[in-house]
Amino acid sequence: MELKTKINAENGKHDLIVTREFDLPVELLFKAHAEAELLEQWMSNPYATAKMLKFEARKHGSYQGESTDANGKVVFRSNGVFHEFIPNKKIIRTFEMESMPMGVQLEIYDFEKLTDNTSKLTMHTIFESVALRDQLLKMPFAQGLNMAHDRIQEVMSK
Repeated sequence: MELKTKINAENGKHDLIVTREFDLPVELLFKAHAEAELLEQWMSNPYATAKMLKFEARKHGSYQGESTDANGKVVFRSNGVFHEFIPNKKIIRTFEMESMPMGVQLEIYDFEKLTDNTSKLTMHTIFESVALRDQLLKMPFAQGLNMAHDRIQEVMSK
């Protein structure tokens, strides 16, 4: 099955570009990234429950989230700082996985209105090194991100 979320990672570069079109107005797509309760819904899956421990959705705000398994064990924790927060247009933030030595990433999210009912998300992620980027790409990153984007579509369509 072809993944709807596309990842472009050129050899030897420190970054990657992720694109995905949604059958959602741009306002709903942005809202899915701007409200803690919605993030928790689409980031949760049958294997883990997501919880935002801190979420200050504004310029210079910060966030911290974690996912726990069915037994309540923390399986993933992340944090970062918002550097830009322009409703329905752009989010620039840092992202760090606390439980993995992946370094801090800079993420630039661009939200684009295609039609009144469709939109596009472009994520530009910059890594500290090519090796750290390539380490992430060896994981089931593409499948996990595609699953999360499918959940955005599902949650926000309700």
